This record gives sequence, C-alpha cells and structure tokens, in this order.
Amino acid sequence: MDAIGINQEIHIYINATDIEEVRSQMATGNITYRVMIEDVEQLIRNQKPSDQVSHPRASSSYYERYHSLQEIYLWMSQIIRAYPSLIQRILIGSSAEKRLIYVLKIYKGVNASKGAFWIDCGIHAREWISPAFCQWLVQYLLDTQDIVINGILNSYEIYILPVWNVDGYDYTWTTDRFWRKNRSKNNVKGCVGTDLNRNWDANWGGSGSSNDPCSEIYAGQYPESEPEVKAVVAFIRQRSDHIKSYISIHSYSQMILFPYSYKMSRTKDHTELYYLTREAANALMKLHGARYTYGQSAEILYLTSGCSDDWAYDLGIKYSFTFELRDTGKYGFFLPPHLIKPTCEEAIMALKVILQHLA
Repeated sequence: MDAIGINQEIHIYINATDIEEVRSQMATGNITYRVMIEDVEQLIRNQKPSDQVSHPRASSSYYERYHSLQEIYLWMSQIIRAYPSLIQRILIGSSAEKRLIYVLKIYKGVNASKGAFWIDCGIHAREWISPAFCQWLVQYLLDTQDIVINGILNSYEIYILPVWNVDGYDYTWTTDRFWRKNRSKNNVKGCVGTDLNRNWDANWGGSGSSNDPCSEIYAGQYPESEPEVKAVVAFIRQRSDHIKSYISIHSYSQMILFPYSYKMSRTKDHTELYYLTREAANALMKLHGARYTYGQSAEILYLTSGCSDDWAYDLGIKYSFTFELRDTGKYGFFLPPHLIKPTCEEAIMALKVILQHLA
C-alpha cells in the first residue's frame, strides 16, 4: 500500500459480494476505473487444464502449459536422464516445509568454463509464468541450434533455479492462487510467510518492506532468516568469483530492471547497465511487439529493500537484473497458457542480448 500514490494506476481484485460496495466507494471518491477481468475464478481454472501432460516429449504443447511443483520435480528427473552429458541437477537446500530446492547446471563445453550465469524463477509463488519460463529456457538451451547461444554454452555454465519458493508455489496450486510469500511460521500474530525478495542483506528492513508478519512484503525476522534465501546465498557466495551475471525472473509489468532498488543514487555501472536493458528491451519488442520498460529499479518502480538483485550487485556481480514478464495488468498474475509461448520467446531474445554482451 505504501507504493500507492496520486495519479497512479493500481490493480485490485474484488470478491463478487463486494462489487457494489466498491463501485459506491469509487464513485464517492471520484476515482476512475475499468474492469480488466470479469471472472477471475474462470481465469484461474483455465490455467490448470484437466489433461496435464507429465512428460515433455509426450506432447509438443508441454511447455505451453503451467505445471505443478510435483510435475516440475518429475520434469527435472526426466530432463537430466534425457541429456546426461549436458545438464546436472544440484541440491542446494530445503525449504521451510522441507521441500527440496534444486539448481540445474547446463554446460556444453569440454574444457573448464570461463564463468557462469545465474537465472532464478519463482521467488514469488503466484507468478506462475516465471517457473514456466525457466522450464522453457532449459529445453531451449539444450536443443538450440543458435550459434551465439551454443558458443556461450561452450565457454560458460548457466545455473537455473526453476522454482525457488517451492512451498509457496505448491500452496498456490492447492489452496490460495494469490499467495506470494514462502510458508515459514511466524511467532507473531499467527501470520504465515516471509517475502523472499525482501529478506536479503541489502538495506534489509528499509523502504518498500514491512516488519508486520501479516504483510505481503514482510522482510522476515532478520536478513537471510529464510532457508530458501540461505540456500541461494550459500550457493552464490561460494561461486561469487565465478558467476558473472545474476538474473531474477518475476511477473508482471513488462520491465527489465537493474540496481539499485533500495536507494535512488545510481551505481557506478549505471550507464552500461542502462544500455544493456535498453538493447534487451528493443530486441524483445522486435519479436512480438511487446514493449518493456527498462532502467534502474528505484527510478522505474519505487524504493524496495532486501532484494536479491541488489544483494548480488553489492556482492560484486556487476550484471544484475530483474525481469518482470508479461503482462501489464490485463491478466496480471493469471496469464493464460496461450501467452506462455510468446512471453518466453521474447524473454529469451532479451536474455540473449545480455549474455552475448557478457560473453
């Protein structure tokens, strides 16, 4: 709520029983509005097809569907069996509810790599297009005939975390499609969950985060208090000299962002990072016409603290970015399955620009 300001657009979901009351309050406050989604429940149902395909080779449309956590675990097992020389699964830790957190490493080279790139998906549970993108990306990297991408993979490893917030993601499939945080137990107020993208040691507890355990942006009891964050921190710290880029995939709003989030002052690398996000957004737009905003997070969005990309940059990983995938609000977190393909295709175009620049 802190980010709501005068003359700004906000998106809210209304229970059917509250529609008339909200209409009345809007009229009283002289607030203009439009209905973007008539039936959210139907939209959610459409995201979970009844004929789920559990094997990627069983259907060409496998990657154009959303998959539950158990299906993604199964997919990881299948993909490493199908490409044993190209991909490795690494267990990096477990969640608050003791689910396993895996990173996939893809490398096509025969000699020692020159470095690595990190890409994570699913830090916020309800952003289903994010894990869908990581699944799409893995298959793309394994099968691509693109000379540039294969040249990169012959020299650089790519670490991909397909689902980071495993507890929260599972919860969105079984209980609450709107859930954002993880599922750790808080001793205060009985509220559950910490925002994993406010739990990092990057101006932790500052603007754009909350100390209220019931808040959607609760920062946790202290920096890195959450096991999901601890697992990634340990993995990246051990390889901080090896990892050249940190990229976190979110949704929605169609943006490509770079640090800082927690302060308005610019990094010493601002000019280069701005150039890269601009080139990535331009490349992306040429594919399907989607327009992505780009720039420094604090300038483009608002101040937020305890975020992973800021932490990575402060650690010394210069090329640190956050992607906010489709859309800009028509569907929001409930992006229909038919939009998975164009979203992933264009995001890969942007990613290619960044990786090529680094390599």
